[in-house]
Amino acid sequence: IAVVFGGKPLNLTRLSEIVPTIFQVWYLGQESGTAIADVLFGKYNPGGKLPISFPRSVGHIPSYYNHKPIARRGYLFDDASPLYSFGYGLSYTTFEVGNLRLKKSEIGINECTSVSIDVKNTGNTAGHEVVQLYIRDKVSSVTRPVKEFKDFEKVYLEPGETRTLSLTISPEQLSFYNIDMDYVVEPGDFEITVGISSVDNKNKTTLSVKKR
Repeated sequence: IAVVFGGKPLNLTRLSEIVPTIFQVWYLGQESGTAIADVLFGKYNPGGKLPISFPRSVGHIPSYYNHKPIARRGYLFDDASPLYSFGYGLSYTTFEVGNLRLKKSEIGINECTSVSIDVKNTGNTAGHEVVQLYIRDKVSSVTRPVKEFKDFEKVYLEPGETRTLSLTISPEQLSFYNIDMDYVVEPGDFEITVGISSVDNKNKTTLSVKKR
């Protein structure tokens, strides 16, 4: 196990090849030793998620989960995806998310809806999972990111326990600054993805926004 102290994305590719586990602890306070020991010896089950993406090499910096669409698919001899993506993180148990559904699949530009998903602890240890909501504007008057992180909910589950989480989708989350610098919601289709990291795309659906 490698314990990494740091406050920025590092090139951990070589390290990931020689150790089975990397424990990113950032910069902790006076009780850092106690906190780290509690996790390493199983007294506490970690459940944090990365607030940044970690690159595969220094030539891969900067690495953003919410980059703009590009024509090129990646590098000629290297994987263009991050080594560890925004929102990624492990624990001593495993989780499954599924059965995604929208309360309303069609709304007006000033209306709200909600999205629900089931979360199950499929491991043998109680722990936390962070369920994340991402939204992509499929067609827009200006270039928009491939996805944007909009909301999350952290849930604690016992082994075998399942809970249903509900996240609100509001006009604020669908808005952006257009070419005239007006903060607007444009009618159209939005891709809604709920998962456990920015690259977990298994659970997605489409929300239609109408001008009414």
